[in-house]
Amino acid sequence: MTYKHILFSLEDGVARIALNDPKTMNGITEAMGHEIVDALDRAAQDARAVVITGEGKGFCSGANLTAAQDMLADPMRDVGGQLDRAFNPVILAIKTMEQPVITAIRGPAAGFGAGLAAAGDIVMMSENAYFFCAFCHVGLVPDGGATYLLSQAVGRVRATQMMLLGEKVDARTALDWGLATKVVPDEELDEAAMSLARQLAAGPRSIGMIKKMAWDALDSGLDSALQTERRNQRIAGRTEDFLEGVSSFIEKRKPAFKGR
Repeated sequence: MTYKHILFSLEDGVARIALNDPKTMNGITEAMGHEIVDALDRAAQDARAVVITGEGKGFCSGANLTAAQDMLADPMRDVGGQLDRAFNPVILAIKTMEQPVITAIRGPAAGFGAGLAAAGDIVMMSENAYFFCAFCHVGLVPDGGATYLLSQAVGRVRATQMMLLGEKVDARTALDWGLATKVVPDEELDEAAMSLARQLAAGPRSIGMIKKMAWDALDSGLDSALQTERRNQRIAGRTEDFLEGVSSFIEKRKPAFKGR
C-alpha cells in the first residue's frame, strides 16, 4: 500500500508510524485508518517494537468531521459504520500484535485520538500534551475503545468524568492518574520514544509474551492469569534468549538478545 495520510519508517527493529495531516492536528479519516492498519501489519512482520505518533503540533484531534459532513443530510446515517470499517481495526491491531507499542503524544489526543493514545503499551506524553474526550461537545459517544481503556487506566469514576464533562486532562494529571507512563519536554519526545523503542526492540522474545499477557489479564480472572503465566513461562524458558540471559547474568555482562 502507498501511504498518503501517514508516514512509515523501519530502523533498528523499530517501526515508526506517524499520522500525517498536521493542518487538522491529524484528524483521522477512514483512509488514514486503513493505512495505519496496513502499517501495523507490516510492523507485526518486520519490527520488534512500534512507535505511534503524530506529525506537527498534535497527536490526533479525533475523527475528521469535515471529511464526514457529506453524511449529515441522510437521516438514516450510521456514524458508527466508520468504526467497523477503519477505526476499531486500528485498536485491535495494537492489542493483538506481539510487538510492544509506544504512543508518543504531543498536543491533543482528542476524540478517537484519546483511545488511540491510551491503547499504547507505554504512553509517553510531552509537557504540552493532553487527553480530551470531546464527544459530548458534538453529540456523540466515546469511541476508539475509550470507555474500556480509560476505565481500566484511571478507574470508572475518573473515566466517566472525562467522558461526561469533556474536560482536558493535561500531561501531569494523566501521569498522576496512571494514564501516562512518562512526561518529557516537548523537544525531547521523539528521541525519548525512539530510544525506549530501541531498548524494547533489543529485548528478549519474552517481551512480546509479556505484552500479550498484560492485555489478556484485563479480561481474565486470577486462575486464568496463573495458567497463562505457567504456559508462557514454559515457552520462554525454551528460547535462546533465556539461555543468553542466564549466561550473561552468571558472567556479569550485558545480554545480547536475538528475539528468539
